[in-house]
Amino acid sequence: MAIESNLPGDHIRSVRRRLGLTLSDVSGRTGLAVSTLSKLEKGNMSLSYDKLMLLSKGLGVDMAELLADVPGSRAAPGGGGRRIVERAGEGQQVVTESYQQLYLATELLNKRVTPLIAEVNARTLDEFKAEFGDLIRHPGEEFAYVLEGEIAFHCELYAPVVLKTGDSIYFDSEMGHAYLKASDARCRVLATCAPRSSGTPDGFSQHFIDVSKRLQEPAPAPAPTTSGKGAKAAATKLRGSKR
Repeated sequence: MAIESNLPGDHIRSVRRRLGLTLSDVSGRTGLAVSTLSKLEKGNMSLSYDKLMLLSKGLGVDMAELLADVPGSRAAPGGGGRRIVERAGEGQQVVTESYQQLYLATELLNKRVTPLIAEVNARTLDEFKAEFGDLIRHPGEEFAYVLEGEIAFHCELYAPVVLKTGDSIYFDSEMGHAYLKASDARCRVLATCAPRSSGTPDGFSQHFIDVSKRLQEPAPAPAPTTSGKGAKAAATKLRGSKR
């Protein structure tokens, strides 16, 4: 099934042309094949979150620009205090055979997380892989809360697990994963996806690791007692070693 109304495909083409890029240019930046990009722009291929991430990074634009009705609208203000209200039924729909995704707060750019509601249709991994080619993977972390029905969560490092209404899961989304429908009733999840960045706890802890390593290094030998130009050269050398 093609993306509903092909709005994301239209926006991808619009952003690409605005940046003066060819399909080959975008392919080189994202790793996606030219044929894949062409199908995405025409709405003939499913637009999954991992492809959105690759396009967002490769084009250097916020993901919202690839989904919102007006690319670049409502850019983040310089200060804090941002807010957006979304009424029931609002949002940007991206429809595939496996999922009906409703992306929320798409008018708000530079968000730290991407919230969405997904109705899960695929019942088997064969159905899922027939559409997406493989399990989905994208940089960062993901949280999902089951709103309705039962979801079978599959990933490449753990055995499948069934999540019922009210259950939730938090995982590293670099790990290939898929949500499958596990009950006859309607199955929906509320999910948030967050890419990793230098501002995450990983980068924060690395600062202390680097400091610890420097403290374990042997202290530099004392500078020889010299005078005049020799003293100045020794001081310069010592300062350089401290750096």
